Amino acid sequence: MNADFHHEPVMIKEVIASLLTGKTGIYVDGTVGGAGHAYEILLQTDALLVGIDQDSDALKAAEIKLAQFGFRKILVKANFVDLCSVLASLNIEQVDGVLLDLGVSSHQLDDAQRGFSFNQEAPLDMRMDRSIQISAYDIVNSFAQSELEKIIRTYGEEKMAARIARTISQKRQLKPVETTTQLAAIVASCMPSKLKWQKIHPATRTFQAIRIAVNNELDIIKPVINDATELLKPGGRLCVISFHSLEDRIVKNEFRSLANSCECPKNIPYCVCQKEVKLKVITKKALMPSVEEIENNPRARSAKLRVAERI
Repeated sequence: MNADFHHEPVMIKEVIASLLTGKTGIYVDGTVGGAGHAYEILLQTDALLVGIDQDSDALKAAEIKLAQFGFRKILVKANFVDLCSVLASLNIEQVDGVLLDLGVSSHQLDDAQRGFSFNQEAPLDMRMDRSIQISAYDIVNSFAQSELEKIIRTYGEEKMAARIARTISQKRQLKPVETTTQLAAIVASCMPSKLKWQKIHPATRTFQAIRIAVNNELDIIKPVINDATELLKPGGRLCVISFHSLEDRIVKNEFRSLANSCECPKNIPYCVCQKEVKLKVITKKALMPSVEEIENNPRARSAKLRVAERI
């Protein structure tokens, strides 16, 4: 199965052009996945690469794909929020670049048993790290209706969140919602007719919301950006690929905060906060995939790449 692990690396040319600052050094791929980006980094440099992922299947696939690079790659099972402790355990104090690809891999979406997709029947799971306790099944069947509504509204930006949460609550009282297709059908039943025929499946936002909640995806973005910034050498690059507006907003705002010299209230005549500027934002506007890439890989259509440089 691991040899078939596939994840099409998004915006590979843009990432390599933005991330690499030389032929040597140390680079971190905090979401190594199928190792598409990692392979290209190693191929185009003589650097050491540390690849981190919480998905055991991804790490096994990365080990195979990167085998030719021998000791120039180190793969670690961890969440990227543990970036500092991972590098400390390897006696690495500074790095030349950090890449974070916040998307779900193609393999995770296509492997029915992972429960990420509403297109294939599977147990409700959605755990990127299958050793964690709470799965999508637990959220859908155990969380209070009000909490479920908050998750769907906040993380999915779904206008029908109240109706969806209420309907799920009603259905699960009769019998547990056990599969992806059952959940997708419940969500679809809540939609007005005009919304059922849009290009985007009516369950897309709800599945996104539950996946984010299962994996605590948004709360860890800000801390890892700050940790990565501290670990970068001066001139080192931080590249973050996001796939929806909630992620991108956090990345943009945190880059902006780390690039600003003062956070004092405007009514104060001079700076008292003594804030240190740590980043220079390279991408004033997020980079987007080319039309050609989107045609070849439709899942890239919502990707945004933001890049910053350590001062």
